Amino acid sequence: MFDYRLKVFHTAASRLNFTKASEELHISQPAVTKHIKEIENQLGTKLFDRKGTSVQLTQSGKILFEYAEKIRNIYRDLEFEISQVNEQHRGKLIIGASTSVAQYVLPEILAKFNTYYRDIKIELITHNTEIISDLLKEGKIDLGIIEGESQSSFFDYKIFKADEIVLAAKTDHPLAHKTLSLKDLYDLNLIFREQGSGTLEYIQNRLKEKGINIAELNTVMQLGSSESIKNYLLHSDCMAFLSISSILNELKNNTLAIVDIRNFSIERDFHFILPKGEQSEMIKLFLKFVRS
Repeated sequence: MFDYRLKVFHTAASRLNFTKASEELHISQPAVTKHIKEIENQLGTKLFDRKGTSVQLTQSGKILFEYAEKIRNIYRDLEFEISQVNEQHRGKLIIGASTSVAQYVLPEILAKFNTYYRDIKIELITHNTEIISDLLKEGKIDLGIIEGESQSSFFDYKIFKADEIVLAAKTDHPLAHKTLSLKDLYDLNLIFREQGSGTLEYIQNRLKEKGINIAELNTVMQLGSSESIKNYLLHSDCMAFLSISSILNELKNNTLAIVDIRNFSIERDFHFILPKGEQSEMIKLFLKFVRS
């Protein structure tokens, strides 16, 4: 029910990239531009400022984005509430989530889930991707949500949410507003996540594809959470690859900045990880809720 033109705008505003929006929506980039232009004409205002290959929201664009979020959520709630009329659910669901997902993505979803299903008790266990996989194999959790790339024949994997990993630094870092090349990484002081982290695995694999050996980079320290890394960056001249989901507040408050790397990006999907075979009604309900 979400108005399609508004959906196009919302996607472009979320990604701040018309090319990525077109890929996500499975339409051409000119079609994205056309829909945006139609909304701009209707509202009589400019929604994006274009600077080279990047775009930024204007003040009008920021206002529309806030309302588009509200409208999308209202439609989502409406559709889900109607689909759940007269259904009753109760029980307990144990979810294991890797660190970034548990800290920055799941809290809003779990809070909303609880407003609909107060008789379903949720227990959230947080570890890195490797440990979450082990817990599911041992039957200690009902389902996992992970950010790693490795997959096991023990499980089924379903896409949960798109994500992007970006190079970040404090806003007043000397290189914060410059475009780097991949070879420049060898000259940087870098902070990475700990071994076993799905984010670390993904970064390592994408750099390897470009001929960059992460072991040859100047790793100052490895820390066990994105929060620790963010706070470290604020007090140093180091940089770090972080999920964009983890730095939205810092970008909004202008304390951290994204450092562009020429011809390089790291895009990934968070995944549900499930035991093979038929899933319980509780798991099916949770998956349906998240997708709605």
